[in-house]
Amino acid sequence: MYDTILIAAALFNKGDTTRTLVAKARGMLNSGGKIVLVHVIDEIPQYAAARIPAEFKNTRQAEAKAELEAIARDAGGIPVEVVVRAGTPSAGILGTASESKADLIMIASHKPGFSDYFIGSTAARVVRHSETSVMVLR
Repeated sequence: MYDTILIAAALFNKGDTTRTLVAKARGMLNSGGKIVLVHVIDEIPQYAAARIPAEFKNTRQAEAKAELEAIARDAGGIPVEVVVRAGTPSAGILGTASESKADLIMIASHKPGFSDYFIGSTAARVVRHSETSVMVLR
């Protein structure tokens, strides 16, 4: 059982994957435990950033936070902290895990493809570099 479970939140499928992870995490929390939902918005490369309106970043962060807060409201009364960061996804997940003193990181992963053997997926990077336990769900 865990006191703090960090969930790397994927929002590409209306949050369905994240909701599944929250449901699993609820059964793994100690009494008084909490869930930390983190979504990391990938940085836009500098060569492309000049062509994107400045308000885009703020809008995207606000939308992600709203989606995470909706998922948190459906967590069945368990305390849920919402974090939205910008940067490299694996580094943002690991940084948030360290800051929140997470006992467990939960992350969903797709079936690895050929390219993952060369560059690695976010889940693979989190597993390789995490100082805490990581549960990868497919």
